[in-house]
This record gives sequence, structure tokens and C-alpha cells, in this order.
Amino acid sequence: MDWFEILIKVPVDQCEKTAAIANMVVPYGIYVEDYSDLEVAALETAKIDFFDEELLARDRSNAVIHIYISKEENLIEALEFLKERLVSEKIEFTIDQASVKDSDWADNWKKFFKVTEIGEKLVIRPSWEEYVNTNSKIVINIDPGAAFGTGTHSTTRMCLELLEKYVSVNTKMLDIGCGSGILSIAGALLGANSVVGVDIDKTSVKVSRENAEINNISDRTKYLSGNLCDEISGTFDVICANIVADVIISLLDDVPKYMNDNAVFLCSGIIDIRENDVIEAFINKGFKIIEIKNMKNWRAIAAKKA
Repeated sequence: MDWFEILIKVPVDQCEKTAAIANMVVPYGIYVEDYSDLEVAALETAKIDFFDEELLARDRSNAVIHIYISKEENLIEALEFLKERLVSEKIEFTIDQASVKDSDWADNWKKFFKVTEIGEKLVIRPSWEEYVNTNSKIVINIDPGAAFGTGTHSTTRMCLELLEKYVSVNTKMLDIGCGSGILSIAGALLGANSVVGVDIDKTSVKVSRENAEINNISDRTKYLSGNLCDEISGTFDVICANIVADVIISLLDDVPKYMNDNAVFLCSGIIDIRENDVIEAFINKGFKIIEIKNMKNWRAIAAKKA
């Protein structure tokens, strides 16, 4: 099997947090290079105090995390997922990868993104792919560009399936961390008459607006750049967040103030080993879990205020 290798370089004090994010992309394992405590670790574990000069010359201030992804997987989805999460955590980083040159990404990654059917109603169509809609599906035309969200990742698929169930005509929807706009656009096409997306990444907001125009729903969507509490006002019937476990937990103090009495909070991006942490946090913050979806190593949760 052929693989892509992604290398993430970060300051050593951010290594543990970055490794946790990397494991969300490949939960079956990563490889970490961290030479910051080389001498101490060698003395404690191997009982040696003689080192090769090349080893001693290694960078002690930065760690490198290696991720390996099958060439059958969506490389660009993984890269943008990593970039968005690292930016949201304010981690300084550089990303390199071995199989596709940076200058070629704009064209090469598109071969991994094909028309995808989601749930019972939805079809994700890349803007450059042909699709004949013979089954009266709701077609989401999307060009992710430099934003996370093509719909092929398990976390996004589960969120879309939950939106199918909980969005109806006249729904007011909020999309936290809107990325490419795929979730908010799906909500509008499923019947929501008012959709707001917010993201700390200005590029994501730009891409979301462009995708809303492609799908002819600009009149029902609004995208804002910044922090949730600084930018959003009012209450909503459906709130979704396809982010990561720790960010979802941190949102639980603020999200209730934006929820109508019978509103539902849909969240995804939860790796299986963090499922219990998130459930416990929901319960402690006064939520009632109404549904949990499973796909591969990922979980999505639907909850209401108790």
C-alpha cells in the first residue's frame, strides 16, 4: 500500500497537544520525534551517556510529528483538518508532506474528492464534477478551497446525517467553526430559513460565502469571522459544531445561551477515546444526550438542555 507522509513541526511544549490532534486524523498511530530531553531519557532508560554527533545535533527546541495516510484516503481533507485545528489552538506550526509538492496541491488534491451520497437525502458534488440527479436528492455544490469540509470525513458525514434529522422548514441554525460552509449550506438546503456560520479563520468565512453563492442561498446565510461570543447574538433551533473534543467541552458554558427552549446541539469531531469525557461534560453542564452516532473511530452527539 502507498502512503502519504505528513510532517508537522511544532515547539516542544506544544508537542503533546499537537499529537492529540494528529491522532484525530490517524487514530491508529503516529510517530513523534522529540529530542528535547535526549540525554536525560537515554541515561534513565538505556543507561548510556555516549551519543553520536549527528544525534546530538538534532533540533531540541522543536518536535516533528509524522502522520502516514493511505493514498486511498483524502489527503487534502486531512491537511486542512490539521491546519484548522492547530490554528484554533494557537499552535505555531509548519506542515510538509512527501508525495505532493505544495505548488501542485491546488490541482492534484481534486482527484481525491468525488461525488458522495450522504444519508437519505444529500449528495455532495465537487464544483468540477458532473452529477445527474435522477433520485431527487438535495445536491450540495462545494469547492472547499483552503477550508476544511468536503463531506467525506466521518465527522462531517455524521453531522450531515444529524442535520437531515433535525433541520426542518423555518429552522434557525448556527454553525460554529463553519469551515467550507458545508454544514450551514446543507442546513439551508434542507429547509432552514436562517443560517449563521462563524469561524475564527477569515479564509473559511470567505470560502463559506463563495459556496453559499454557488448554491444560491446567500439570502438565507450569514458568515462571520471571529469568536462565537463576540460575534453571535440571538437564539437558534439547531446549533452544530464539527470541531474537536476539547473545544466542544469548552463551548458548553456558552452554547446554552444561544439555544431556544427545544433546541438541539449537534457536535462531531470526537475521537472514540474522548467519548466518555464529552458525555460527562454534557451531563455536568445540564444537557441531556438524545443520540450518539458512531463511524469508524469517531463519534457525533445530539443533545438538548435538560
